[in-house]
Amino acid sequence: MAWSELLDLLREAAPVMLRGAAYTVLFALAAMVGGMLIAFPVAVLRMLPYRVLTWPANLYVSLMRGTPLLVQMFVIYYGLPSVGIEFTPVTAGILALSLNSGAFLSESLRGAIAAVSKGQWAASYSLGLGYWATLRHVVLPQALRVAVPAMSNTLISLIKDTSLVSVITLTELMLATKEVISTTFQPLPLYLAAALIYWMLSLLFEALQRRAEQRLNRAHGHR
Repeated sequence: MAWSELLDLLREAAPVMLRGAAYTVLFALAAMVGGMLIAFPVAVLRMLPYRVLTWPANLYVSLMRGTPLLVQMFVIYYGLPSVGIEFTPVTAGILALSLNSGAFLSESLRGAIAAVSKGQWAASYSLGLGYWATLRHVVLPQALRVAVPAMSNTLISLIKDTSLVSVITLTELMLATKEVISTTFQPLPLYLAAALIYWMLSLLFEALQRRAEQRLNRAHGHR
């Protein structure tokens, strides 16, 4: 293929692929928010000294980390309707991504919370703060600073994992690329273009991660 033909192909495909990339970012961000809402309580539950509470949380994390995301997506979208639970493709995709990322994020948070010294807890208790107040006002701010790199890595992984939602007919970057290929019959340049877009998105979020780390470190240093 001549360079002029390649440029024409990419120019023709760009609107569809960029629209798909925008949906990819939206799905990833929505799943990140959903994952965070799941991760916080799960991380706390796994650290409580009550087996009746830690066991379900441990089971959830083990199940989500031990099974492929694609299988989880099939179970939610194609399997649950057989027992009367049905989701739209958007809901099913975001739910699957949220449940999966929530397990990994909870591990990052749990490790970060455990990294805060016991002296911090003891000092807070001596000032009259209870467990939940200490966790919220003393421990979590410090734990988040430690957890930011791992949490950001999860977001970057989500950017790539959104390609799997194409199997439930959600038009993100990968499905948009396939649609263009079906009309142009030029898979190699278009798949390479999609890979480049994923890479650019990952680099963008890596830059945002570094900025967030710097801001958190500066804020912690001023205390």
